[in-house]
Amino acid sequence: MTSTLSRPALTPPAASARTTARRHRRFKLSRALYLVGFLIVTAAIMLPVIIIVLTAFKPASEVNAYPPTLAPTVWTLDNFRAIFSELPFARLIGNSFVFAGGVTLFALVFDSLAAYALARLDFRGSKVLLIVIIASLMIPFQATLIPIYQLVSDLGWVNTFAGLILPRAADAFGIFFLRQFFLSLPRDLDNAARIDGASEFRVFWSVVLPNAIPALLTLGIFTFVNNWNDLLWPLVFTTESDHGTITSGLTLLTGPGGIIPQGVMMAGALIAVLPLAILFLMVQRRFIESVASSGLK
Repeated sequence: MTSTLSRPALTPPAASARTTARRHRRFKLSRALYLVGFLIVTAAIMLPVIIIVLTAFKPASEVNAYPPTLAPTVWTLDNFRAIFSELPFARLIGNSFVFAGGVTLFALVFDSLAAYALARLDFRGSKVLLIVIIASLMIPFQATLIPIYQLVSDLGWVNTFAGLILPRAADAFGIFFLRQFFLSLPRDLDNAARIDGASEFRVFWSVVLPNAIPALLTLGIFTFVNNWNDLLWPLVFTTESDHGTITSGLTLLTGPGGIIPQGVMMAGALIAVLPLAILFLMVQRRFIESVASSGLK
């Protein structure tokens, strides 16, 4: 008599344990792949920054050496001394703060006013005006540069902060961005304030703006950073180094024949980045919260 050996069936707890272990291995593998991908992307993003930092502390002989080296063998501060001796660097930094800060302040004021009108007021032609504003986003910036320069020149605003700031006092993207955020706010707040006798400006100032702080902070940081890093605008509207910004001032380091002192240039770029890094570290938590809040709304 023969007996057939059959594989014992797994009990439900054993099958569940094996399934859980398999899922756990898959989770660990996917987590490891995500971590590797994150490290690769982070290294690709940080490599240019690392090169700037290390090159800023290299002597000229190592900057121009071949084959190039990543880290300096001799650390020096000569590039930082040169940047302050060859350029009015402190003045350029101050001009950048005035330019970027002034544009940001004016843009927040005018963009929020225009966005409030488009989002909360019903008037004839509002939809047409919104379409025009959105359509202006599709016009290349370079296409309007020459007419704007001609207007600024006719007003005598070349080499002035008025010529740098006022043409950028309002921005189509900022208006559209704030309008979309204002639309997400409940209109009951406006109606309650109007019933209590508040004027339209009081509704805007005391009701809408306090609830739009996340959007205002997000737009303000983006506007400040974009104008701080802008090269073409201050390069066109300023012809004297005393009125330039830090980005346009770095172009003056180009020597005869287009020779660029790389070490000095990297030192200047590092100093130019520091205020933005400090600003981000100061407001990073609030900035992340504002971006998340803006996205959720």
